[in-house]
Amino acid sequence: MTLKYSGDIDELAYPFIFEDSPLCDFEILTDELCTYTGLALSQLEEGEIRQSLEWLQPRIFHLNGSIRGKCGIFEADIEKLKADYHYFREQVSDSNKRFVLPRGVGPVIQLHQCRSLAKKVVRQLVLVDASGKKVPETLPRFTNLLVNYYFALTRVLNQQAGIEEPEYISINYPKPASMKYKK
Repeated sequence: MTLKYSGDIDELAYPFIFEDSPLCDFEILTDELCTYTGLALSQLEEGEIRQSLEWLQPRIFHLNGSIRGKCGIFEADIEKLKADYHYFREQVSDSNKRFVLPRGVGPVIQLHQCRSLAKKVVRQLVLVDASGKKVPETLPRFTNLLVNYYFALTRVLNQQAGIEEPEYISINYPKPASMKYKK
């Protein structure tokens, strides 16, 4: 049996919910990313991070509609997001940590969730592209940058709150000669 629209608009969550393509999954993931960004925003007081996220949130919905409609992510958006990313990354005093265990309170955990979701959005773009649908080149660039941006925000907020972030060092991948693991 193939699921389909019943004909009752009250029983339809989203116009494309029953389609058999990765486009709808992309749109659902970006909707979730926008929602978690809003959740993090609701827990932040006025400040630079809040202002940056307020700028970003509508662009996530622009990203959402950029596969099915006209592309709403522009080079200027990438440049602004990259500038914000660099600005926040430079505020981290122990920036030599490549990855940390996702910890924190309040908006930090939501921003870690956003970071993870942004990776899923990139992967979904890969599937959309593989399905034969043309993906504007700004979309994977913007979305990959989002992953790094959200990570920088978590680092800044934890640093401001005095929360220690243990660096995660994988035992699964080759390590530089300068790194030694304790047993």
